Amino acid sequence: MPARDNRVLLDLNSEEFQNTFLALETAELKQVVATLNRLRSMDWNTVYTHSGFNWEAVTIFKAPNGSKAYSLRLSQKIRALAYRDGDFLRFMSLHPDHDSAYKR
Repeated sequence: MPARDNRVLLDLNSEEFQNTFLALETAELKQVVATLNRLRSMDWNTVYTHSGFNWEAVTIFKAPNGSKAYSLRLSQKIRALAYRDGDFLRFMSLHPDHDSAYKR
């Protein structure tokens, strides 16, 4: 397990994220939960270089703290918008329609 001081901590408290997350079908929910568990076990360097997340900046959005927002793949079909805040990965929204993560 990565060193505690560089481990990814998850913040899933966004209302928009939770509304979509709690409405997922069982199979999709299981996939997203498995990916979130995988993220929790990683350090930040691993997240940035892991090819499975397709971590990419989304320039049309800004995070609430003014930093860049990023899109990352949580399942084959689902993407999330999130941003880094210290050791926290703070999720803003969840997008079962993969392409909607890139639209205003």
